[in-house]
Amino acid sequence: MVPEEKTSPSITYKQTGVDIEAGQKVVDLIRPMVKRTRTARVMGGLGGFAGMFRLDFNEKLFKQNYRDPVLVACTDSVGTKMLVAIRMKKLDTIGIDCVAMNVNDMICCGSEPLFLVDYLAVNKVVPTQVADIIRGVTEGCIQSGCALLGGETCEMPDVYRPGDFDIAGFALGVVERKRIIDGSGVESGDVAIALASDGLHSNGYGLARRVLLDIAGYKLTERPAELDGRSVGEELLRPTRIYVKSVLDVLKQYKVKRVVKAMAHITGGGLPDNLPRVLPPGLTVRIKRSSWQVPPIFKLIARKGPVDQIEMSRVFNMGVGFVMIVAPDFARSIMNRLRRSGERCWVLGKVRRGGGELLWS
Repeated sequence: MVPEEKTSPSITYKQTGVDIEAGQKVVDLIRPMVKRTRTARVMGGLGGFAGMFRLDFNEKLFKQNYRDPVLVACTDSVGTKMLVAIRMKKLDTIGIDCVAMNVNDMICCGSEPLFLVDYLAVNKVVPTQVADIIRGVTEGCIQSGCALLGGETCEMPDVYRPGDFDIAGFALGVVERKRIIDGSGVESGDVAIALASDGLHSNGYGLARRVLLDIAGYKLTERPAELDGRSVGEELLRPTRIYVKSVLDVLKQYKVKRVVKAMAHITGGGLPDNLPRVLPPGLTVRIKRSSWQVPPIFKLIARKGPVDQIEMSRVFNMGVGFVMIVAPDFARSIMNRLRRSGERCWVLGKVRRGGGELLWS
C-alpha cells in the first residue's frame, strides 16, 4: 500500500510579495484622475490591454487632420530626484517631472504631444502612494495637453528595497513633415531666446544631494536664507516646468513663415551640451552671461561644494530651462507672446559663425 502524501497549504502570490488586490485598488483610485486627461481622440477606457488614439479626427468641434504626419516618440525618467521625494514623503509632484522630461524634449522638433504611457516599479503596492504618484502624472498631462493613455504598475519586492520606486514615461507626438524644426535653417544673426527654469528641474540630483545633504549637512527641512523661505527639500522637489502650451502657441502663430529655427530643452549637460545639438556645423551661440540672474539654488550648490563654474554649467540648467532660436526680426514679438503665456524669457545671445563650444561674453 502506497503511503498517502501529506499536502501543505497552497502558497499564494501575495505571500511572495505581490498583492493583486492592491493593484486593483490602484486602478479604482486613479480611474477618475486618468479621465481628466482624456481628449476627444482617445478611444476606449482604462483597463484594456492597450490604449487607442485616433490620429485624424473629423468631428466639427475637435477637427484635427494631417496631410503628411510624422510620429515623434520620447522616453525619459526623473532620475534620482525620486530619492528626495521618497525621503520627503511627498510623491504627488514627481509624476509632473516624468511627463515634463518627455514632452519638453518632444516639442523641440515642433511636435504636438498626443499621449503618454507610464511605467511605475515598486517594492510594494501601497494604493494611496501609487495614486499620489499618478496624480502628478495626470497633472503633467493636463499641463501639456496630452492624454494619459495607459500604464503599468509593477510590484517587484525582490528587485526594489522597501519604500523604493522608479517611474518612467513614454510619449508619442505628431508633427506635419513640412513643419519639422531641426535646426537646419539656423543662420548667423539669429537670436537665442531663453525661457526660465523653475530650479533644478530633473537633472544633476546626484551632485546636488551630495553637496547639500552630505557635504553641507543640510536637512531636507532646513531653510537656508538663500532659498527665500523654502526648505532644501521643497526647493529640490520643485516640479520641472512644462513649456508645451507656451511653445506651441508661438508655433501656431507662425504657420507660414519659418520664424522658429531650432529649440533645445536644457537638461543634463546644461547649455554647453544641449544647445550645440540643434546648431548646423559652423555655427555657435555667443551667450551674454549678464543677461540673467542665476537662481539662488545654483549659487548655494556652487558655494557649498565648492563646485566650479564650468562644472556647474555642464551639470545644471543654471536657470535656463528651454531655448528657442528665432529670426531676429521676430524675437521681440515672440518674447511678448511667451510672456503673455506666463513665461519669463529674455535674449540669451546670438548665433555666430564658429564651431565647437559655445562662446561666452
